[in-house]
Amino acid sequence: MSSALVWFRRDLRDFDHAALYHALKNYQQVFCAFVFDADILDALPRRGDRRVEFIHGCVAELDSALRARGGGLIVRHARAREAIPTLAQGLGVDAVLANRDYEPAAQARDSDVAERLRLLGIGFADFKDQVIFEKAEILTQGGGPFSVFTPYKRAWLKTLTDFHLKSYPVDKYASRLAPPPEGERVPDLATLGFDPTNLAELGITPGMMAGRRLFEDFLKRIGRYKARRDFPAVKGVSYLSVHLRFGTVSIRELARAARDAGGEGADTWLSELVWRDFYFQILWHHPRVAGASFRPEYDRVAWDRDPALFAAWCEGCTGYPIVDAAMRQINHSGYMHNRLRMIVASFLTKDLGIDWREGEAYFAEHLNDFDLAANNGGWQWAASTGCDAQPYFRIFNPVTQSERFDPDGTFIRRYLPELAKVPDKYIHAPWTLPPIDQKLAGCVIGTDYPAPVVDHAKARERTLARFAVVKGAAAESAGEA
Repeated sequence: MSSALVWFRRDLRDFDHAALYHALKNYQQVFCAFVFDADILDALPRRGDRRVEFIHGCVAELDSALRARGGGLIVRHARAREAIPTLAQGLGVDAVLANRDYEPAAQARDSDVAERLRLLGIGFADFKDQVIFEKAEILTQGGGPFSVFTPYKRAWLKTLTDFHLKSYPVDKYASRLAPPPEGERVPDLATLGFDPTNLAELGITPGMMAGRRLFEDFLKRIGRYKARRDFPAVKGVSYLSVHLRFGTVSIRELARAARDAGGEGADTWLSELVWRDFYFQILWHHPRVAGASFRPEYDRVAWDRDPALFAAWCEGCTGYPIVDAAMRQINHSGYMHNRLRMIVASFLTKDLGIDWREGEAYFAEHLNDFDLAANNGGWQWAASTGCDAQPYFRIFNPVTQSERFDPDGTFIRRYLPELAKVPDKYIHAPWTLPPIDQKLAGCVIGTDYPAPVVDHAKARERTLARFAVVKGAAAESAGEA
């Protein structure tokens, strides 16, 4: 009897799953496994990591769903590159199947696993699952990868057909699922060496059912997405990013629903999914971006090293309320609204003059939905070092951004209670509130809330000078964003 092992990674669902479908269709008996990879977990700086708790909840739900179908998960806590070949050999399977991962470290891991399996006489195959288009499926007319989003999006939409959005019919062959060996259970969080976090308090629920509920709720609001997406105080976005990251939802189903819905809101959200594909293909074609600027000449920019300023940014103590509220949000919840990600990234690189890689690393540690491709792409966009970056002379004014996207200070006050009584007129720049009114509001600048750590106008001039090494001059005219 032919048999296979499906290795689940960032695809924690039992439906519309490429590797699971191909295994079930082509093999008579299919085992399923997940590895809490020690190479990844051991490197985490905190034992209370929301992502580990989220993954653990997803794995537990997936195990239950597979058991209801007659299968189940074999779960290991070990080095995946060792555990998967050992497990495959022990089960006597003919092949291991997985969905493709595009990050350089994951590619190296999978190559190692494939080679170890080959030496054991076991096959290895991986499949496209977490994107609509991958690798070289969308190319320029010259046959190279795109480096600018807009023409990439045009080509993406032109190439898209119903076939690319079709679900994999797992149910058709689910009877071939094999139960795990007797006694196999999902280890609890403590056994993995991790502590519970505040996920439940935050209302972040792991798993397929939670992803489904969020998606169905968003579909009711998708028509208003374009109008509401930039305002962090309102319910305008999908909140699906962590579910996309760990694959409890299907990218094909999401893209299909957006395309079919049509209209300005749905089209705008579909564009965000295209951005996601775009950054994956950038990482695939240019893996060097994981540590260097997409445009090598931008590595000549001399960034400042100022631990005190960086700490102020991390802790939400810069004196700029929209920046501080956003940073306190990520520290408390592991989530940050996309508009705010752009604002704080611009502030770190353009106002504080600190290397974008320091901010990228901070986000990588704290974001629930951390994804190397998107995180790197976003940071390089903000720092003007990336493939499709904002011009270096277009510098976000944090006060203007605050006035535009949190006009009455609702979001700011949610995370900065010390500013609760500051009048709306001054909430975006509380240092401009007259001293007597600061006392009346219970928010004396420099005592109850920090004074601005930098002067934005002066910082802007320093940024223009900083980028002169790659642009030849810093005198280009541009307005505040």
